[in-house]
Parts: sequence; C-alpha cells; structure tokens
Amino acid sequence: MADSRKYISVHQLADHNKLEDLWISIQGKVYNVTDWKNHHPGGALPLLNLAGQDVTDAFVAFHPATAWHHLDPFFTGYHLRDYTVSDASKDYRKLVSHFTKLGFYEKKGHVTCITLLLIAVLLLLSIAGVLLSDSVAVHVASAAMIGFLWIQSGWMGHDSGHSQIMTGPAANRFVQLLTGNCIAGISIAWWKLHHNSHHIACNSLDFDPDLQLIPLFAVSNKLFDSITSYFYDRKMKFDSIARFFVSYQHLTFYPVMCFARIAFPAQSLFMVLSNNRKLVPNWGQEIVGLAVFWIWYPLLVSCLPSWSERVMFVTVSYFVTGIQQIQFTLNHFSSPVYVGPPTSNEWFEKQTMGSMDILCPPWMDWFHGGLQFQIEHHLFPRLPRCNLRKVSPFVKELCKKHNLPYNCVSFIKANALIIDTLRVAALEARDLSRPVPRNLVWEAVNTHG
Repeated sequence: MADSRKYISVHQLADHNKLEDLWISIQGKVYNVTDWKNHHPGGALPLLNLAGQDVTDAFVAFHPATAWHHLDPFFTGYHLRDYTVSDASKDYRKLVSHFTKLGFYEKKGHVTCITLLLIAVLLLLSIAGVLLSDSVAVHVASAAMIGFLWIQSGWMGHDSGHSQIMTGPAANRFVQLLTGNCIAGISIAWWKLHHNSHHIACNSLDFDPDLQLIPLFAVSNKLFDSITSYFYDRKMKFDSIARFFVSYQHLTFYPVMCFARIAFPAQSLFMVLSNNRKLVPNWGQEIVGLAVFWIWYPLLVSCLPSWSERVMFVTVSYFVTGIQQIQFTLNHFSSPVYVGPPTSNEWFEKQTMGSMDILCPPWMDWFHGGLQFQIEHHLFPRLPRCNLRKVSPFVKELCKKHNLPYNCVSFIKANALIIDTLRVAALEARDLSRPVPRNLVWEAVNTHG
C-alpha cells in the first residue's frame, strides 16, 4: 500500500522559523507551535531558537515521557521527507531510555530535604546572630551564613526549575518560590527564561545569555564585532568603554564576581515589574515572593546597630556568594564558542563541546551543587543531581565512541583556564589597530577646540 502521508523537506520546515510562524519537528513529525509558544513552560525563546528544525534530542532531554501526548493537537499532518538521525543522537536517545528504565529520573535521593534543612539552620543562626549578639565578629559570621544560605538556595532553585524534585508539582512550585523568590530575591520565572535559553544555545555568543557580559567581559574576540544578542534583543556594542574593561578583564574577573550576584535580583525585578506580563507565568506568585525577600532581608540588615555594620553585612553576604558566581562560569567560559543559532541535529555534540566537568570527590558534591558534572547535566537536565555521578561513565564512553571531547579538570585548573581565556581576549582588545564604534562618552573625552 502506498504511503498516504504528506511530506515536506527540511528546507521547507526551515522557512517556518518566526514567532508568528513557528514549526518544529519531533521524530520526523511536524508540529505548528505558534500558538503554544506563550504557554510553553520553558518560555518562547527556546522554541524560537530551534524553530524550523527537528528538535527531537532537545525535546527528549527536557521533557518526560508524559509530555508526548501533549503534542497531538499541534500536529500539522506533515512528516519530514528527508528525516535522518546521526549515530551520536541514536546512542544519546538510547541512553535516555536506559536511564529511564533504571529509574534514575525518579530516584531523587535525600539532597532536597538535607539542603532545605541546612538553609533553615543557616537562616535561623544568622537571625539569632544579628538579634542576640552585639559582637561585630558574630555579625560578620551571620552575614557569611546568609551568603552560604543563598548559595544553597541557588542549587535548590536550579534543581526545582529543571525538574520535579518534590512529590508533586504544587510542592515543587512551592520550593521554587521559597528558595528563589522569597529567600534569594531571584524570580524563578526570570531564571527559567534565562537558564533554558542557555541550555538550548550552549556557548553560542549571540544566543546564550550566560556569555553576553559586554562591556565587562568577553570570552572571545568574536564579540569585538558588536554582534546582536537574540536573548536581550539588542546589539552588544564593543565600543571604547567595553574595550577598556575587557582589556583588564583577567584582573577584574574575581573582584567583579564577588558582587555579580546583585544583577540577579535587579534583573528579576526589571522583568517582573515590566509591562510584558506574558514573560512571567504566575505573575502574582512571583511578585509576592520577591516582596517577601525585600521585606525580610532589609529588615534583618536594619536591626544592626550602625550604618557601617549594615554596609559590612550586605558586602560580606554578597561577597560570599561570589563563590557560586565563579562556579557558574567554570564550566563554559573556557570552552569552545560559536556564533549563530543552535543546531538541534548536533545536540549531543554541541552540549559536550561547550561544557566542562570539575574533578570533585563525592564528599564535596554539596559544594558544586551538581555543576561539577556539567556535561552530564546539559545532556540530561532533568536528572536529579544525586544520579549525575552514576551516569558519568556512560557519558565518557559515548564521547569516546563518537570522538567527542569529555573535558574534566580540577577546580584550580578550571580557574586557570578561565583566566587564560580572559587574558587572551584582553590582549586582543588592547590591539588599537582594530577600530571600535565611538560612543558619546568617547566623543566627549576626545573633543578638542
């Protein structure tokens, strides 16, 4: 019997790559998700970044088996005529299926309960230190505990944002709001939009927001061409101001990281208070959660006896979280980068090439929050962090089979690689033979007569 199915080509699918006309393919079946994009739990940007492509590997990575039945209403009736699957993708999908059968996605361990208990203890000790002691040393220790508390709440927000770490979706949502909005002042809606875009477009200079740090940092001289950020929808100008900062970025990296976390609450507020509420699912919950943070933290700081101690308290608490900001950069800053949209038919290759693991003994896993297995996490983002060490040998074997890098270095070596990467770009930025767009500040400083 002749095949009665309707077919389109890969090139025809690629024409449907706009917000107002957004098609994707999963296992060769074509879906029109134009009307779904604003309801997609991961946000519209991940869909747009992969629009007009077969997204099977990304779909498998981010969605449980229960999500498949939600696809039917969006089926266009078309199939891809020239649908092919690479050997790496075939093996990757087999691994996802294998891990599912082993129960790795369901066995969550006791990480969540232990971490939530630690967060509660740190918060109570910090409050007690501020309210019950007049010692400056105790106040400094209390501020440091707030910093460590924010680090652990960050790991919890990260885990709960990726997958269901509690017994049900309501409990999982509560943990998201508690650890993100209420305790850390970071909107989980902002984080998911930002972080999902990073995962989909890992190390794309114009699509991955984690690498878009102009004017302070540039991990590649490709950023000197003032490329456009598709996440922020603006041009990242490499002007004279950016050239100045980037020229010394290997020296300013650690000082900036000490206070870089301030940007997270600021960007959270900006998005939640913006006029575009379509970007913020459960807007009321998000705003209430952030309000809780902006009540308890300033109130705690106000209980200190002097302004000097209050400034000290805020400084120390943010300084400590600089550890986590450095951890966020270790896995990607020194890895290969590229310009352009992510290509979903190279999912396995792009994730392994753009990520790096950190050598870490099991008893130090709490310190890295799962990011020490960044390659595994990027390939299997729904996998509970307690199982990342278990799947690591499988990933190493698959990388070796397909001649792909599996980079794993010590914490100290990873820091050295970042500084080397930043130094190389800094020296290139100092090359005054490369012209840069002149801005108003440049014109003002260099005006004569």
